[in-house]
Amino acid sequence: MDRSKLYRRFRTLLIANRGEIACRVIRTARAMGLRTVAVYSEADRDSMHVALADEAVLLGPARARDSYLNIERLIEAAHKTGAEAVHPGYGFLSENAEFAQACHDAGLVFVGPTAGMMTAMGSKSGSKELMEKAGVPLVPGYHGEAQDDATLSKAADKIGFPLLVKASAGGGGRGMRIVGSADELAPAIVSAKREAKAAFGDDRMLIERYVDNPRHIEVQIIGDSHGNLLSLFERECTLQRRHQKVIEEAPSPTLNAAQRETVCAAARKAAGAVNYVGAGTIEFVSDGKDVFFIEMNTRLQVEHPVTELITGIDLVEWQLRVAFGEALPLKQDEIKLNGHAVEARVYAENPTKNFMPSVGRISTWRLPAETGGLRIDAGYREGDMVSPYYDAMLAKVIAWAPTRDVAIERLNRGLEQTDVRGIVTNIPFLSALMTHPKVRANAIDTGFIERELAVLTEAAPAPGELELCAAVAAIVNVERQAAQAEANSPWQTFGWQPVGRRQRSFAFRVGHGPEQKITLNYGSGPSTLVIGERELAFTIAAKDGGFDLTLDGVKSSVAAVNDGHELYLRTRNGRFDLHWVDPFGGESEEHVGEDKIAAPLPGTVVAVLAEEGAKLEKGAPILTLEVMKMEQTLRAPYAGVLKSIKCKVGDIVQEGVELALVEPSGE
Repeated sequence: MDRSKLYRRFRTLLIANRGEIACRVIRTARAMGLRTVAVYSEADRDSMHVALADEAVLLGPARARDSYLNIERLIEAAHKTGAEAVHPGYGFLSENAEFAQACHDAGLVFVGPTAGMMTAMGSKSGSKELMEKAGVPLVPGYHGEAQDDATLSKAADKIGFPLLVKASAGGGGRGMRIVGSADELAPAIVSAKREAKAAFGDDRMLIERYVDNPRHIEVQIIGDSHGNLLSLFERECTLQRRHQKVIEEAPSPTLNAAQRETVCAAARKAAGAVNYVGAGTIEFVSDGKDVFFIEMNTRLQVEHPVTELITGIDLVEWQLRVAFGEALPLKQDEIKLNGHAVEARVYAENPTKNFMPSVGRISTWRLPAETGGLRIDAGYREGDMVSPYYDAMLAKVIAWAPTRDVAIERLNRGLEQTDVRGIVTNIPFLSALMTHPKVRANAIDTGFIERELAVLTEAAPAPGELELCAAVAAIVNVERQAAQAEANSPWQTFGWQPVGRRQRSFAFRVGHGPEQKITLNYGSGPSTLVIGERELAFTIAAKDGGFDLTLDGVKSSVAAVNDGHELYLRTRNGRFDLHWVDPFGGESEEHVGEDKIAAPLPGTVVAVLAEEGAKLEKGAPILTLEVMKMEQTLRAPYAGVLKSIKCKVGDIVQEGVELALVEPSGE
């Protein structure tokens, strides 16, 4: 094949993606002087990546298969805007050989490997066969073409349990199940195939031995069209949940220098088996002694920033230069490892409710400044809508430092200074994870989060004296800022009045807990707050995002968000959500029964797992929804009889819609 037709200089780049990665690619492309074109669905009309690009083209309805996965419309969008090249980002069509070939056939430069390379290495099954021939060590398993139930069952018996059933195409934990016994195999395959088909359009499966106490190590590689192939050190992505990476770091704290060179050499050998061109990642699993090849991702990874920070290389820039047909600017021995980097993925999800995705409008979006080794890669802004149709990742917080310990401290500081409201995020969970002593000590494996989940998702501490005083200060601060009509009036100075003292009572509640009361005394003389028997002098000084609260001579920085009677506070003790009890009364609480089997979020019914009239044990599966590209199984809240199913497979249901009715057994 004449590679000059595949890689050539271009001036206009279409980014066939959305969210954080689209914004990331646009920034580097524009810095290189390229004109950028975004694509979007109807759900993303007002999204950040659309605003950042020079032009944007509507692809179609919200569902990915009607927009971001529609190859024909993407090619049309490129021609319509004069784009000469396409960057696929990650996810969606980034590892789809048909899309890469379609771009080539349409005269477009595909910023990535050829369709042939993608077919060879993008398939987990195909790449394992190739690696086996190249002498790269593999996890024992089945990766053949036959996909019938009998073949898969026979392969599973030969491999032994526990084992992994995995989608041959794609990644991110989708289409992957741990199977502990033969009885679990058939339903696991059905569910994994369905999820893989929805996410990647390909439901082929492979089966492999489940490695006990595994560590996940991957090597960043990049090749050019001149025969140069480099490795850019390794990353450790062992901290995972549901096979999806949560925290990534580079280099791996597990490997020594000799092991590092061994695994990087193996990665170069693996990519060299297909004369790989473009950015890619060779993924390995380690049992503490041996390292086995898992798969190759023929695209840029979500966690690429940690590699960029330890090498000083902009991987997107290198991707584009390779696509121009240029040679890589450095040789292998010129790539130097500098310091340590750690990345945390910020998701719109609720860790205390089994990480249920959260949708809605972002009312507050405050991220720390990118200084002191901190980097933020975001795909959302204040006011943006988080929809149920796509992956729930909002941003990545990344920290670099000379050492791992300092990098972790910087990352945690960055997380502590991140405030996102309007939706629920996993930020408190990430902070708990990064401060866990076993994480600090690198005493982890891929099952660590599941084992420590109770600790990592503990309820927030009850608000103390500082938080109650801060809650009053937050209300007073907003009221004072609202009364700016007479800027020079002494009445604008809080608490000032010529004579006398006044009192104002406040009551706050956390969740359904008891009210906690506090009294404000103000007027002539210093303002004070009274909690129980204690009276505390206080002052407040407003600043962006909150205020400084001086309480009995100690100044504390408080981040605050007031939303009517709902208050969010971040103090030195953590994050707190308080409800300001209406001082005029008349409040009523709505209690939604925990037994209601309703859609937790908008989604699609993909499976009905029980029949009307069936007797169910508590926790028995009733139906499965696809929400944000992941499956959520709704279960019986108690033992009883399934009286009715109020939906069918294929139904698109809205949040709160009742889907099934279970009658308690009466025991």
